[in-house]
Amino acid sequence: MNRVIHPIEVESYRRMRARLDTSHLPPLTRAVVERVVHSAADLDYATDLVMDEDELVRAHGALHAGAPVVVDVEMVAAGITRRETVCRLRDAVARPGLTRSAHAIRLAHEQVGPGALWVIGNAPTALEELLTLDADPALVIGLPVGFVGAVESKAALRESGLPAVSNVSEKGGSAVASAALNALLYHPTSPSEETS
Repeated sequence: MNRVIHPIEVESYRRMRARLDTSHLPPLTRAVVERVVHSAADLDYATDLVMDEDELVRAHGALHAGAPVVVDVEMVAAGITRRETVCRLRDAVARPGLTRSAHAIRLAHEQVGPGALWVIGNAPTALEELLTLDADPALVIGLPVGFVGAVESKAALRESGLPAVSNVSEKGGSAVASAALNALLYHPTSPSEETS
């Protein structure tokens, strides 16, 4: 993907790298860590995030081959640049035992089927619902934020064995979830596309 990088972003990465050494990380892990840290200006994400390079490599391939990207809320969609996303929150309805966010995940699953990349940055119940479905995802970016259910839903994601990007703490949110996806989206698909 050809992307013009603004000088402010270049300087921001320079300053971040002066304070945080990510040179030991494998390429896609480094890309995700740096973009998430950059999006939140929070260096603690470097030790809070959990991911596996081999899973990221497979997800990167699926993303660049056109796999659907599903998001839990429009704010996550707004943060994902240069890629259409599926968000069914407007169509969803809450009912007893099912939040609106969880219903939106069901609707999205019916629409996209297996092999999608799921980006959840807002609702722990959306992540919990995804884990009950036979989604067979290319990747789940599970970074919901909050003091109720966020830590537990992310722990359940890691325990599920699904390919995932998550974090251990209550932190998360739309900006960091979309940043994690953008890291894969922006990362070159061949060595000739490497810039810096």
